Amino acid sequence: MKAYSVMDICLAVKGALLQGDADMMVSAVTTDSRKIEEGALFIPLVGERFDGHDYIEMALQSGAAGCFTTKLPFNTVEGKFYILVEDTLLALKALASWYRGEFPIPMVQITGSAGKTTTKEMVASVLSQKFSTLKTEANFNNAIGTPQTLLRLDDTHEAAVIETGMNHFDEIRYLGDMVRPDVAIITNVGDAHVENLGGTRLGVLQAKSEIFDNLNPDGLAILNGDDALLRELRPNFRTVLCGKGENCHVRVSDIAERGIEGMDCTITTEKATYAVHIPSPGAFMIYPASMAVAVGEHLGLTAEEIVRGIAAYTSVGSRMRVVRKDSRIIIDDCYNANPQAMAQALETLAKTDVPRRMAVLGDMGELGALTEQAHREIGALTAKLGIDTVVAVGEKSRAILAGNGDALWFATLEEALPTIVEQFTDGTAVLVKASHAMNFPKIVKELEEV
Repeated sequence: MKAYSVMDICLAVKGALLQGDADMMVSAVTTDSRKIEEGALFIPLVGERFDGHDYIEMALQSGAAGCFTTKLPFNTVEGKFYILVEDTLLALKALASWYRGEFPIPMVQITGSAGKTTTKEMVASVLSQKFSTLKTEANFNNAIGTPQTLLRLDDTHEAAVIETGMNHFDEIRYLGDMVRPDVAIITNVGDAHVENLGGTRLGVLQAKSEIFDNLNPDGLAILNGDDALLRELRPNFRTVLCGKGENCHVRVSDIAERGIEGMDCTITTEKATYAVHIPSPGAFMIYPASMAVAVGEHLGLTAEEIVRGIAAYTSVGSRMRVVRKDSRIIIDDCYNANPQAMAQALETLAKTDVPRRMAVLGDMGELGALTEQAHREIGALTAKLGIDTVVAVGEKSRAILAGNGDALWFATLEEALPTIVEQFTDGTAVLVKASHAMNFPKIVKELEEV
C-alpha cells in the first residue's frame, strides 16, 4: 500500500478522528491482530463468534499505528490514532474503493461457478508478459480478501486480475463496487451455491451477472460461449464469447489432450491464430486459455506474449496439481468441488495413460435439492468412464453408490484412509476431489508419504 495520511484515510471512510496525529503516514492495513506490520492501520472486524475490538489494544501494543473502531474506547493507547466509523467492514470496503481509484490501470474481475482461480492465474500469467500484474492470492476473493488485495496495489503495478467469489445475491455487486473492472469475466454457470440462489441455475446466472453493474461503460465482457446460459446473455457491453462452438468469437480447435501433461490447441480470433500449449491437465483448460487470449488482445499484448504467457501457466494449491511417485500419480484437486468440475476432473483421470485409475470422491456442498441427484450422476459417470476403483467418502457421497454399485463407501475420511492407501498400488493414478470442508488434503498428504 502507498503511504497516505491518517486524515486522508479518515476522509476516505467518512470517519471521525478521535485521537492521534492527522498527518501521520500509514502504508499498511491489517485485519489480523496476530500479524501486525509496524505502523499499520488495524481494522477490527466483527463476526458471529468474535469481535476484533477485543484485540485493539494488543494490536496497537504490537506496533499498529492506529485503528478503526465503532465504539468510543474507555482507555486509549498514547500516541496511537483512533478513527470512529459506523461499521468496520464497510469502512474497509470504503478504504479499498477509494484506494483503487488512485490507480488508473486495467482491472480484470473474474467470477463463475468453477474455474475462477484457474482463469485468474492464466490471465495473470499472460498479462505478466507485458505488465507488472497484481493478482488475488490464495482464496482472498470475498468481502475481506478482495479489499485486502486492492490495498496491495502500489506504483509498480500496471494491471490487476481480481477473483471474486460469492454464495448469495448482492455479493458480486458488493465486490465489484470496489474493483470497478475494465474487463469482466464469467467462467461458467453451474450448480455451486444453488441452494442459496433460488434453487436453479437461473439464480446463479443472476448473481454472477452482478459483475456488469460496475463494469466500465467502455469495458469488455468475456463469457463462456459453450455455456448454455451465458451464450444467450446479452449484457449492454462489448461481449466476447470463448469456447469450441461456432458462435464463439475466440474459438478453440485442433485440441490434442496429453493427459496430465496438458494439451495443445489452436485458438482463433478475428485478429490472429494462436498455436498454444497449455501445461495443465483437463479439457476445461481451453476456457481459461481462450479467455486469457481475449484479455491479452484487448490490452494490446503481442501474439508472442500471449502464447508465452499461456505456456508459463502453473496451477496453484490443490487445483489439478499433479504429484508423481515413481509409477504412481496423484491428481490433487481437492480445493473444492461442484458437479461440473468433478465431472471434468474424472474425464482427465480417465484419459491418463496408466495401468490403473482410482477416484477418491467426497461430498459436494451447497447443492440443495440437487444434492442426491448430483452425487448419483457422478457415480454413473465413474462407471461409464471405467474408473477401476471408486472410493466415496461422506454422507452426501453415499448416493454415488446408486450410480456405481461397485464403488466403496465410507462415512468418514478416517475410516476410508486404510483402504485408499491399500488401493494406491504401483501403476495407479488417483484423483482426490471433494468440497473444501471434507479436509481431503489429509488424504493427499497420506498418499504422498506412501
